[in-house]
Amino acid sequence: MPILSRFSGRWFLALGGALTLAGCGAVIPPGSPGGRPAARPQPATPRPPLPQVPTPVPTPGGTPTEAGPAPAVAAGLTLGPDLDTLLPASSDRTALAFRAFRASCPSLVRRRDQSGLTSGSDWQAACTAAASWSEANAREFFRRNFEAVQIGDGKAYATGYYEPEIAGCRTPVPGCETPLYKRPADLIDVDLGLFSDSLKGKRIRGKVDKTNFIPYDDRGAITAGSLAGRGLEIAYANDPIELFFLEIQGSGRLRLPDGGVMRVGYDGQNGRDYTGIGKLMKDRGLIQAGSMQDIMGYLRANPAEGVALMNENKSYVFFRELTGAGPIGALGIAVTPEATVAADPSFVPLGAPVLLSLDRAEPNGLWVAQDTGGAIKGSNRFDTFWGAGERARGIAGGMSGRGSALLLLPIGTYARLTSQQNAAPPPLP
Repeated sequence: MPILSRFSGRWFLALGGALTLAGCGAVIPPGSPGGRPAARPQPATPRPPLPQVPTPVPTPGGTPTEAGPAPAVAAGLTLGPDLDTLLPASSDRTALAFRAFRASCPSLVRRRDQSGLTSGSDWQAACTAAASWSEANAREFFRRNFEAVQIGDGKAYATGYYEPEIAGCRTPVPGCETPLYKRPADLIDVDLGLFSDSLKGKRIRGKVDKTNFIPYDDRGAITAGSLAGRGLEIAYANDPIELFFLEIQGSGRLRLPDGGVMRVGYDGQNGRDYTGIGKLMKDRGLIQAGSMQDIMGYLRANPAEGVALMNENKSYVFFRELTGAGPIGALGIAVTPEATVAADPSFVPLGAPVLLSLDRAEPNGLWVAQDTGGAIKGSNRFDTFWGAGERARGIAGGMSGRGSALLLLPIGTYARLTSQQNAAPPPLP
């Protein structure tokens, strides 16, 4: 959900739970109001689980502070099996992951790793090797340059997101009249921490009305035309329901009448709380499952009620036209279909390879953490990116996989973190 910035460049909104779970309460809702579908997909042939590794012991790294070690270190680290026993002999995903890793290197070697596991210089040797390595021998590249490390208990949960493509047009014509708006100039963010230390980290979003600061127009008002005639329209959609789900993803493509494509991305949100209508519909007995397909089917079959249901989600997303390659992820580069995974940067260094072994066949293998998301939190929570088109939509919309995850870190990282543990002074009282 993937989410621009989720959203200044981190574009995606992961699809699943956003549809079924109400968004977390926040003064300004997360840039990606996304979540995941409740319905579990039909069983697929699973890959054998990764070999079991011992239960990790928390490994305090660096110099302890009152706040304690970094989250990834505090979760506990365990050295995994040799990669030669884990990587498939031949895999298109391994080659895709190699390509994604190589593209990540310029950012990877410069970034501060929020997880506390690595520094930019730790990745330099692998990135230097990747620059001249043959993609055809990707498996050997990962085997020679990395070691597998389990974070926490290694129990993974993965969902999916995609870049939706819907029918649209640049200028309104009959049958294509639902506007996509850019961010209005009168939508203002206020940092409440500037007014009180007790409100540090809290922000609100709204507009000025004479001498008052008030909430911005909600979805119902905007779809009823409160922004019409202000020159904010950047394009139009054929189907308001498809546009509603494009907002949940936070980014996507408009398929134009002349066969061209216009890519649009997140340009802000109206500051109203996000409400997942899938959960509302399930709670009211309107649908049995909570997948995107179930929700869309009900909205189409009950158009008047469907409008009212969509308006219960007061959050509204604004868009801007994107140019250049692909949707942009949290690393500031285009995400890679079937190779990019969104992860929590507090536990997973952005740019690091991740090996998944789940009870769904499609996501098994190597991915690269190139994105983040508001709903993607925890040491082994991932969101897999499937690209654009009907196949991507079908897989992402039903993706809900559980199993094991291992993080691939430069060889020697685990030993360094372990030696830091042994050398670290006792935690402060």
